[in-house]
Amino acid sequence: MGELATASRRKVALATLTGATLEWYDFFLYGTASALIFNRAFFPSLSPAAGTLAAFSTFAVGFIARPLGGLVFGHFGDRIGRKMTLVVSLMLMGIGSTLIGVLPGFATIGVWAPILLVALRVVQGVGLGGENAGANLIALEHAPDDKRNRYAGFPQMGTPAGLVLANTVFLITSATMSPAAFTSWGWRIPFLLSGALVIVGLIIRLRVTETPSFAKAVADKAIVRFPLKEALSVGVGRLVLTLLLLIASSAVAYLFMVFSLSYGTTQLGLNRQFLVLTVTGASVLWFLTIPLWTWLADRNGRRGLFLWGSLVTVVWAAAYFPMINTGNTAVVVTAMLGMGIIISITHCLQGAIVADTFPAHVRYSGSSLLLQLAALLGGGLAPVISTAILTSTGGTAGVSVYIAGVCTVSLLAAIAVFRLNPLPAKAVVSPAVA
Repeated sequence: MGELATASRRKVALATLTGATLEWYDFFLYGTASALIFNRAFFPSLSPAAGTLAAFSTFAVGFIARPLGGLVFGHFGDRIGRKMTLVVSLMLMGIGSTLIGVLPGFATIGVWAPILLVALRVVQGVGLGGENAGANLIALEHAPDDKRNRYAGFPQMGTPAGLVLANTVFLITSATMSPAAFTSWGWRIPFLLSGALVIVGLIIRLRVTETPSFAKAVADKAIVRFPLKEALSVGVGRLVLTLLLLIASSAVAYLFMVFSLSYGTTQLGLNRQFLVLTVTGASVLWFLTIPLWTWLADRNGRRGLFLWGSLVTVVWAAAYFPMINTGNTAVVVTAMLGMGIIISITHCLQGAIVADTFPAHVRYSGSSLLLQLAALLGGGLAPVISTAILTSTGGTAGVSVYIAGVCTVSLLAAIAVFRLNPLPAKAVVSPAVA
């Protein structure tokens, strides 16, 4: 019996990691392309700076759509189960990415090109909005009590794994053809590859069983008609503080993964492939260190590790752009590799922290709302705000102040969250809906 349970949990870990990796692969392809390609392919009539800002704005649209996806998938995830909602979310992301791969550019269909690009970005955002919290829950709710952080870390590993996969495919594609061919049509290949990868992900994900927590909620007749309404009853103060706790990780990650590529190539004249390769290497460290941090959290408690990681993030975020601005290859590599290690500390724990904020029968709805709002306010706005600051001031000092300030707010919120009383073990459950 114990061996069967262990095998089942390993299958869940693999399924959540694989599915999350493919979802983030699709999402990050768009981020890389928006930093390097979309300003010319879809906004050629704008200046380079304005085109980049427009491309990042379409990137941010995906984050605006994520809360919508979180609300829809969260509702049905708490009503009909986690498994099928995750299958649908993966299909949505794959369809959106594949269609971007065949979307004509501005030179072919004019203004319809950026309009359709935005529409497909919305599809991606809705899909990821359902995936993010759901993958965390299906892993955490299958976990043994003494390994909750570790299991919740598996879908979090999908974030850097997706970035590594996206950048690797991007690098290989760009390296095997001329710059003109890559800019003209080669960038489409990574998006078209998404269709095949999603089929693999679906096969793996369909083999996963429903979570014990949801099965128990069904058995106890604890399913409610409006799960989000009950999720909000945990209290406005707790919700706001938890939201603020999450923002820094998302904002820093997208400055590092997306804005750095655009800034490094257009402002500092750094080689595009060098930057993509360095970000990819940093993401490998991000991926590899998550099991270490989650193991430490299970062993010693997540509070101290999360607060320590938040403090280090403030310091490194403030130093990041001064290090990048040196233009020295060794310093740039150090800045990015260090960011990869540091981001992982808080990022790998936030799924478990958010999930434990809510009772199991409304956990999907509550977690989705917080995670997607944090992604919008943090990661969705960070490249746009940073580009606007850079354009208006001509330097990155303001960007450093902005990101260090965001990290400080998250650190203070984390201190407050960990001082709150934990959610009662037996939360009040609303009457079941027939």
